[in-house]
Amino acid sequence: MDLGEALPPLEVDIDLIRRLDRNGPRYTSYPTADRFGNFTADDYRFWAEKRDKANPLSIYVHLPFCNTICYYCACNKVITKDKEKAAEYLRYLFLEIEMQGEIFGKDSPVEQLHFGGGTPTFLSDEEMAALVEKIGNHFRFVENGEYSIEIDPRKVNEATIANLAKIGFNRISLGVQDFDRQVQLAVNRIQSEEETLRVIHAARAEGFKSLSIDLIYGLPKQSLDGFLKTLEKVIAAGPDRISIYNYAHLPLVFKPQRRIEEKDLPSPAEKLDILAQTISLLTHSGFSYIGMDHFARPSDELAIAQRNGKLHRNFQGYSTHADCDLVALGVSAIGRIGPTYSQNFRTLEDYYSHIERKELPIMRGLVLDQDDLLRREIIQALMCHFSLSKSDFERKFSIVFDEYFGNELEKLGEYEKEGLIELERNAVTVSPKGRLLIRNLCMVFDRYLSLDENQVKYSKVI
Repeated sequence: MDLGEALPPLEVDIDLIRRLDRNGPRYTSYPTADRFGNFTADDYRFWAEKRDKANPLSIYVHLPFCNTICYYCACNKVITKDKEKAAEYLRYLFLEIEMQGEIFGKDSPVEQLHFGGGTPTFLSDEEMAALVEKIGNHFRFVENGEYSIEIDPRKVNEATIANLAKIGFNRISLGVQDFDRQVQLAVNRIQSEEETLRVIHAARAEGFKSLSIDLIYGLPKQSLDGFLKTLEKVIAAGPDRISIYNYAHLPLVFKPQRRIEEKDLPSPAEKLDILAQTISLLTHSGFSYIGMDHFARPSDELAIAQRNGKLHRNFQGYSTHADCDLVALGVSAIGRIGPTYSQNFRTLEDYYSHIERKELPIMRGLVLDQDDLLRREIIQALMCHFSLSKSDFERKFSIVFDEYFGNELEKLGEYEKEGLIELERNAVTVSPKGRLLIRNLCMVFDRYLSLDENQVKYSKVI
């Protein structure tokens, strides 16, 4: 595929998906977070000080609080209505920002900022402004950067949206999941169309550059007709991006999911039907398939980055800034500095106790070796661009591709027979019907999976 050209149309082969669907990682990182191990705050400082401080940064802030629990949720969250808990959290978060700022320096340019959770807007408008100001006091926001936040439309009004725009946010992501009342009751998330549209209109009025809406298919009580009605309403609202996530029912891993009755879940066949019809409706409505769960209008930054070979994938999903180191702030947040990953402690108690001792609250991490870096780039290329050039990797990593990946190419040969991929002399190219099964193809290059066949901990690829 030539850079600057759109990918060929996606093809949905239901029989193929049904036969090849399996459990596997989502590859927001490689190696995946479950492979992280012993990695200390001293290790983090060592690698942070080695980086070129002129290189741009991305900052992720995890705000874990929610007023109510959504039964499907797999995020690290704290369910409470006590606003003082947010005030206490901010006191510690501010101290962590100060420590990170000392490491990276005030002149480190920040091109991306993302607030996730939980529900970031659990914070008051004043707390949100103070948090952004605190980060700006210790890092340097660049003009026209990408500053995004996740929104629960049930918890905000027009004044909150105006405040977010005033303090610098220019991109917004809304959780919808499904407008069907029976589905909402089954997952304990009652959210009206009116609430959602009010936030969308407010964001447009305030000049937000990008608006994204999240949906989930495979939820209890969900039907094809009901989900398509939701999707039609979402498309009519005019978002720039739509994400269609597959609900992964893992009640042994995520306790809230135990409140969902398995008998209420759509069958695998029904889920595939929902997926196929959803893709058809989105593509006929002018959306481009970016990869995994993401669709965007051709004019959106993600679609443009993909056409120009600059798309990237990180812990927040697809991104347009491949060269950014990622500084992670807050409980459980995961960052990436140079050839390393690190994750903060996952409980408030542990997070607070380390900060009280003036220690970075790093629980675990990983220093990638040369093989990890090579495989990470291959998985990135496949996930983001559905193709790779063997000679590019040979030059960069001083390998003979066909020799280094002999076993992997043999496995890919089986997928080639299925029509998922084309193996050429100097290229590996994912076919239009292989793109929905991209996780299967990436798993071939995952060295750790070959050592650990227990993949039940991962969700289904479709």
